[in-house]
Amino acid sequence: MKTVAFTAGGYRYIPAVFQYSGGVAAEPGFAIERIRFHRPVPLRAGFAEVARIIQGLGRPLTAFCACELRSPAPFTEDGFRAFNEIYVETLRDWGLFEGRTNPVARSNVCPEIDPPAEPSFHAFSFTVTAADETPSFVVAGSGESMEGGQTYRERTVRFGETSPDAMREKARYVLGEMERRLNALGFGWTDTTAAQVYTVHDIHPFLADEIVRRGAASHGLTWHFARPPVRDLEYEMDCRAVATERVLAPAPRT
Repeated sequence: MKTVAFTAGGYRYIPAVFQYSGGVAAEPGFAIERIRFHRPVPLRAGFAEVARIIQGLGRPLTAFCACELRSPAPFTEDGFRAFNEIYVETLRDWGLFEGRTNPVARSNVCPEIDPPAEPSFHAFSFTVTAADETPSFVVAGSGESMEGGQTYRERTVRFGETSPDAMREKARYVLGEMERRLNALGFGWTDTTAAQVYTVHDIHPFLADEIVRRGAASHGLTWHFARPPVRDLEYEMDCRAVATERVLAPAPRT
């Protein structure tokens, strides 16, 4: 994997597919910050709030480098493609998306309990100017679907299986993909400040051997009881190194 500099945003990224990049890292002179919404914000309103915050800090919209979305339920393959076509329109308007190149990293998962009514923002990340050279990056979410092949059925590890052995194999693949992306950005697990896993299946049978022992939970592990965004995917992870994170207070109830 090779990275590409996105000068307008102050970061570099791992080229992947049109809907997202494989991960981003701040370029020298910049750092990545993360903001989480107290409650999910619907996509259109979320983009408006993201723009307000980024521009309010004196940064261009091209500083937007990663987001974490929540959707009502896993999509069909066609439904996921249609959603992504809508999602990238805003990125195109912001000067982030040109042709088929998308620098913005993303995770998009589906809470199993109390999901949002429509696709929504959970969190987002952006670059700010900084003299500090502390590692600053976000690795995009990855499920157990391998590159190549025409359909998810063809490229998913242990497709349709959720036994403990199958889940271990899925997790092992995803952890390997996290490490490939970390290496492409020039980092490793020891550089991360947070790691997240998304599944509704029991991770305890392989938590120690596959996750903790390889250093993927050195700062703990945040487990979201959620499914990956496409039907029949069962396990997803992402990770990051972000020194400054904050939570937006909820709007007052009326």
